[in-house]
Amino acid sequence: MSEGRTRNAVLFDFGGVLTSSVVAAFEELSAELGAERRLLLRLLSKDEESSALLVAHEEGRVGEREFEDGFAARLRAHGVPAVGEGLVGRMQAQLRPDPDMIALVAKVRADGHRVGLLSNSLGDNCYEGFDLPAMFDAVTVSREIGVRKPSRRAYAIACERLGARPEDTVMVDDLEQNITAAHRIGIAGVVHRDAATTAAALARLLVPSATP
Repeated sequence: MSEGRTRNAVLFDFGGVLTSSVVAAFEELSAELGAERRLLLRLLSKDEESSALLVAHEEGRVGEREFEDGFAARLRAHGVPAVGEGLVGRMQAQLRPDPDMIALVAKVRADGHRVGLLSNSLGDNCYEGFDLPAMFDAVTVSREIGVRKPSRRAYAIACERLGARPEDTVMVDDLEQNITAAHRIGIAGVVHRDAATTAAALARLLVPSATP
């Protein structure tokens, strides 16, 4: 990347960055439901009703049970007799913490850089097992602020809460579309694939250790 080592703050995504792959998780759940492995992902990204329901849920405009019932109906329409209640919990259960990324967040913070979470939250319990206030200087979740990535406003709010200018910030996300959106307000981006490559990318972008 060409930005140089000028950044001193990092925003981390949650699902697929601090946890195992969202793609793999939803493929596993599709298989458990007896469906074609890509069905859940295809519905949530390409089916108009399903994707609109997901956006509304992540922005806090639709409750968990309403999302479950609506998405279960879309699954049934595609031949999957899924039970609505508990579906979000089953989706969340597939996401497992990535200890290497959790350690990387701690290292970046220990080096004196500010670290924040910016997450499109799926349900009230998707962060169970994570002590977010202890891990991060600021936590921004879509259900709380009423807007989700890739909206520019989501990034602006996260930077403001973190006390960092966009031009001083790096976003780590597993979705390229979210990195592209971050670039539009001046945030540098790292497309996360694994902890080692993300750590190397941050080393190229962040100022040398900000600790005294």
